[in-house]
Amino acid sequence: MRVRMGKKTAAYLLIAALCFLCFACGSDKKTSDALTGNLSEIMDTLYENAELSEDFRAGMDSFETYEITDDLEMSILGTDEITYLEGVASIPMISPNAYQCVLLRVDEEDVETAKQQLKENADLNKWICVSAETMLIESRDDVIFFVMGDQDTVYALNSAFQNL
Repeated sequence: MRVRMGKKTAAYLLIAALCFLCFACGSDKKTSDALTGNLSEIMDTLYENAELSEDFRAGMDSFETYEITDDLEMSILGTDEITYLEGVASIPMISPNAYQCVLLRVDEEDVETAKQQLKENADLNKWICVSAETMLIESRDDVIFFVMGDQDTVYALNSAFQNL
């Protein structure tokens, strides 16, 4: 018994098969790019892998990495309106330079909203007598990278974040 298939039916089957393959392959890629581990470990990895100046590295002895709590949100994030699952901030205790680096884990559907809130509320002049030169807010999946400081340091850390 021979089954004959029309050209239109064959075309529809081919399109359906291609769509299935595209969607199936796309979902695997997303999970492979996700940043795993706690944010303190990711922060340590950023500092290890970033091409930072000797002066910056010398000053890192005074850095502390804190879990962001309700009490710290306004001073670190500039707002208490961001809903996050986990947050850490790396801040020097004593430094002549304005600097902070923040990692936030948020629900993926909230990433763009949280980034916009950071952008609107961040204050490059929040330090006494000094200002951060630049600010950068990036994300990978559900992790937001938010850093303020001098341009060379900010971009070196961003490069390390993108290469995680």
